[in-house]
Amino acid sequence: MVAKRTAFARARKAAGYTQETLAEAIGVDVTTVGNWESGKSEPQPYKRPKLAKLLNVSSSELEDLLHRPSPHTAAQLADAPSTDDLRYRLQQVELAYNTAPSTSLLATASQNHGQITYLQSQVRSKRDRRDLVALEAESAVLMGQLVWDASQRRDHQAPRKYFEQAVQAARLSGDSVAEAYATLRTSYLALYGDKAPAEGLAVAQRAADTAIDASPALAGLALLHVAEANAMLGQRQQCDQALDDARQQLDRVHAVDTVAEHFTTAEIDRLAGSCYLFLGLSKRAEATLRSVACELESKKKSQSIVLGNLTLAYIQQGELHEAARSLHQTIDALETSRGGGGFALAFEAGRKLAPWRQEVAVQELHDRLFTLMATP
Repeated sequence: MVAKRTAFARARKAAGYTQETLAEAIGVDVTTVGNWESGKSEPQPYKRPKLAKLLNVSSSELEDLLHRPSPHTAAQLADAPSTDDLRYRLQQVELAYNTAPSTSLLATASQNHGQITYLQSQVRSKRDRRDLVALEAESAVLMGQLVWDASQRRDHQAPRKYFEQAVQAARLSGDSVAEAYATLRTSYLALYGDKAPAEGLAVAQRAADTAIDASPALAGLALLHVAEANAMLGQRQQCDQALDDARQQLDRVHAVDTVAEHFTTAEIDRLAGSCYLFLGLSKRAEATLRSVACELESKKKSQSIVLGNLTLAYIQQGELHEAARSLHQTIDALETSRGGGGFALAFEAGRKLAPWRQEVAVQELHDRLFTLMATP
């Protein structure tokens, strides 16, 4: 069941555009605008700021127009997917997240999310509503991740709104693990988007405190980001303490901890390597990141972040040959995953290679980075 975006169409008309004139103004084919309004597809993240301006709405209002479910008839509701169907679709997107570009997953995830929130307001059974609220929390977190990734971490407002929605839904369903996870994701916006480590530290610590009893694994993940925030602030002692606290959570992980598979020694090493890099301990960062890069072969988005940080560690040490090799590997991973975090690190490394710009190896890397940036 594809939901038509009648609110979006009304906004287009209110702004004085036909489908044809809006298509011309935004630089797309008229059938593309038609597909946006019919719910078959949605605007690419990089087109949304201009689209919002043309429609005289804010970026958050545009997200509402794109994802607010339209009214359905009773017959349409009867044909709606079940909660199990929606959960299965959500899980399929989550499984693809680590390897597929977020832009390729966004339309499916968005349609599924709209159906979840709509059906939640329509079902009469308290049990069904509770299940859908819990599913809404999980789906909203995924939407925030996808939108932020697809914008290459430039759009912070729309992801924050999704994470806030997830926190609210998690609280309604009484799921402290889901609340802690959405809170942790919000800390990423502060740490890597707003470059506000003090704020990110506070939010990550709140996530750890929320998860500590229900999910030691999630508490451990949050503490890793507490450590990273301290490293960004140059607070080595606090960073080391948070890393130790995170490692101690490994011994507390229990068989029914739903986040256990994501809290591994590889994940600890990945974040520890990032911490050492922020603290200027490039040799230590190199050793840690090099050992963990191969372990993340099946998680290309995480691997691209590790390789990007490894490149920066080599650059700090003036090791041009190793930095070039590592950056090529980073780009290889990004060509399939298009991960926003890896993008940011790859281009940061490219800028820091400027002193060697006359080197053929560096020129080749800049060509690859330019191609990567130009590829949709």
